[in-house]
Amino acid sequence: MTDAQPATISRPEDVRRELARACAAVVGAEATLSSPEELMVYDVDGFTLEKHPPDVVVLPETTEQVASLLRLAADRGVPVTARGAGTGLAGGALPAEGGIVLSTARMDRILALEPDDRFAIVQPGVVNLHLSHAAAPFGLHYAPDPSSQMASTLGGNASTNAGGPHCLKYGLTHAHVLGLTFVLADGTVVTAGGPGADPPGLDLLGAMVGSEGTCAIVTELVVRLVPVPEAVRTFLAVFDTVEAAGGAVSAIIAQGIIPAALEMLDHLTIVAVEPSVHLGLPLDAGAALLVELDGPSSVMPRRSAQVRALCEAHGAREVREARDAAERALLWKARKGAFGAMGRIANGFYVMDGVVPRTRLPEALRAIAAIGKRHDLRIANVFHAGDGNLHPNVLYDVDDPDSVARALAASEEILAACVALGGSLSGEHGIGSEKRDLMGLLFSEDDLAQFLRLRQAFDPAGRLNPRKILPLGKACGEGRSLMGLARAGAAFAAGNPDDMPWI
Repeated sequence: MTDAQPATISRPEDVRRELARACAAVVGAEATLSSPEELMVYDVDGFTLEKHPPDVVVLPETTEQVASLLRLAADRGVPVTARGAGTGLAGGALPAEGGIVLSTARMDRILALEPDDRFAIVQPGVVNLHLSHAAAPFGLHYAPDPSSQMASTLGGNASTNAGGPHCLKYGLTHAHVLGLTFVLADGTVVTAGGPGADPPGLDLLGAMVGSEGTCAIVTELVVRLVPVPEAVRTFLAVFDTVEAAGGAVSAIIAQGIIPAALEMLDHLTIVAVEPSVHLGLPLDAGAALLVELDGPSSVMPRRSAQVRALCEAHGAREVREARDAAERALLWKARKGAFGAMGRIANGFYVMDGVVPRTRLPEALRAIAAIGKRHDLRIANVFHAGDGNLHPNVLYDVDDPDSVARALAASEEILAACVALGGSLSGEHGIGSEKRDLMGLLFSEDDLAQFLRLRQAFDPAGRLNPRKILPLGKACGEGRSLMGLARAGAAFAAGNPDDMPWI
């Protein structure tokens, strides 16, 4: 999908050795990695179709060390790419031009936890789920819960404005970041926002959250904590078709019910997941809908009855409620383990992240099915049905170059169809290098130029995480024009998959 693969700059060995020595003087030799074996671990993230080796990897522990490293890099004109746990799925942590990978793995401390004021101050390397564990004794938790929350870090979550199933009710990461400390490319340390309500000054948080490390490197976050709900009810409804399940989704929202989560698995995903979780999901089902309600105990019986009735009215063959916490965890294991389960049915899968208006989910799923058929590929769908955030899993054979090429082409067409349906290129995974050259599908040249001006205000030389988010000038990798993709997306969205001579 991208043309970034050949971009890594090869620096002479003596230059790389000197860079490693200079970095070691800042963070110590044990926190500086430079051997080929060590660097190999950092040449790829969760977007495994693209690799770029860094010249050196550093693991600082403090804001002061990060500032010193960025001043060092600025003096040498070396690019710097921040990296959390490397779970990102859009190539956002790849050192596209080599240089320094700045890993936040050792910046993993919870610096303060204030239960009375419901906030925490954390370093960016704190694992998402670890913060909720720390807050649990106070009856609090951190709401954004991406499927990778057992491994992904809060800094990485902020860089992509990560979501998760419960963001339907609680909002994406940006709604939970109250303040940031970040370091600019020249080593300047900036603090924005904080735990107080409505801090003065410009909204720099809005510029930083979701910027994927292209504007600055975050070294501390002030994040909101929310109370653990008094009551939780979790349902699994099984349908014959995704259209019927989609009808139930629309009906639930139209009724004024905002579930904590509203997730859907299609037939192929059910086939992949059931052997690992043993939920008793019927392998002939067209879709399964996971609905979770939370809130005061007093409203749960009425809300639960409404959800059950709406699912049954839209053709649910079965509506099952979790009887206890263990069964609820099992239901969520089926949803959050869906991506990993794809390995049971294919040796390669490409996780997409498109968005469409919730009411157009049936059209989007039909378009995805047509695209899969056209490219002779299976596509399994698991997604946040409540807010229209699709995660098609394009299955392919990693040992077959033609299969890989078809998977990339299909993925581009899926995103083009999402845009044509009034949606977006990403709901939570970010743009990175994966979708960078498709940004013209959604934004005008003037829009993109303004984005660049904003980025340059923070990093004039463009050395922080280069070749990410903003197109490089070429319309699209694989030589396919944006105009052609836009027309293809419109054709699929209109239900005319054969009307595509321009592809």
